[in-house]
Amino acid sequence: MGNGTKMLEMLEGLNQCGLSIEQLDEFNSLSEGFSKTLGLRFTEITSQSVKAELPVSDAHLQVSGMVNGGVYSSLAETVGSVAGVIAANGKLVVGANCTTDFLGTVSAGVIYVDAHVIHPGRTSQLIGIDLYHRHKLVARATLRTIVITPQPEAPKKDKFNISAD
Repeated sequence: MGNGTKMLEMLEGLNQCGLSIEQLDEFNSLSEGFSKTLGLRFTEITSQSVKAELPVSDAHLQVSGMVNGGVYSSLAETVGSVAGVIAANGKLVVGANCTTDFLGTVSAGVIYVDAHVIHPGRTSQLIGIDLYHRHKLVARATLRTIVITPQPEAPKKDKFNISAD
């Protein structure tokens, strides 16, 4: 079983108490790809909200010394998508639209992310995400996610269009 599959299973049927500290540690250790590259760490995952934090590093900064706006948007989609999976009862979701309003700047410290479901639809969800630094709202985002059904992988064909089977 892949890491992504295990993570989806952890989110399926989540109750209000959410993941325990041990489960959060496991969830964070399973996070690969972009979340790991960002340095994102999930701190609370319940049926009501998903919280995470990002220690700001030089890799997150623009030449001006402020956190790049794309980092805020990336945090919103990443954390918001976890909330979307929970709202879809563990089904895979992808972001269809993400709008981020930048309200303040950050150059060092920790960015805290709090995502909550606004509309838990059957096929699409609307997620609100607030990003804070030193208890001050620095960005607010809205994410629309849609449930996707993975399709079985088609047989691979070579350049002459001959099936690999």
